[in-house]
Amino acid sequence: MGKTLDNITPELAAWIRKQHLFFVATAPLAADGHVNCSPKGLDSLRILGPDRVAYLDLTGSGAETIAHVRENGRIVFMFCAFAGAPRIVRLHGSAEVVKPGSPGWTDLRAQFPEMAGERAIIVATITRVGDSCGYAVPKMDFVEDRDTLTRWAETKGDDGLNDYRRLKNGVSIDRIVALDDWEE
Repeated sequence: MGKTLDNITPELAAWIRKQHLFFVATAPLAADGHVNCSPKGLDSLRILGPDRVAYLDLTGSGAETIAHVRENGRIVFMFCAFAGAPRIVRLHGSAEVVKPGSPGWTDLRAQFPEMAGERAIIVATITRVGDSCGYAVPKMDFVEDRDTLTRWAETKGDDGLNDYRRLKNGVSIDRIVALDDWEE
């Protein structure tokens, strides 16, 4: 049923680019910490090479992924085929957080469209690619991307987003540092 690939093949990269939704999962080191799984959409993912991906992280209600990546780097991306042939792909690896103004930000940021509320770019080196059947994933029709998050960020403006991040994104739900030590 499932197979493991050495890297992201050109065929797989083309399939991943067609997906409208992906999930990012991370976990803290503490055994009693909370595992986090976040859905991601919009035009926020880039395949940088056969073993490297990145996504533009937008301001949200929490910063679990950033906190976990900063603590231990572990990450997995999951893609499901909701249309066409059934398929699930998982990209396991180690990640780093690239924040605005840090080395590499400008080159990475240029790969994404403008989106209000950008907070960081998560860059992952992929060490395992799993490709499996997805026979139980339902078929669903894509209607359109939601613009709610980006409209919310636009109404907040830069100062409002900075205030929101200080208030809501400083630490994870397990009290792991996410954004509270970042310079604005």
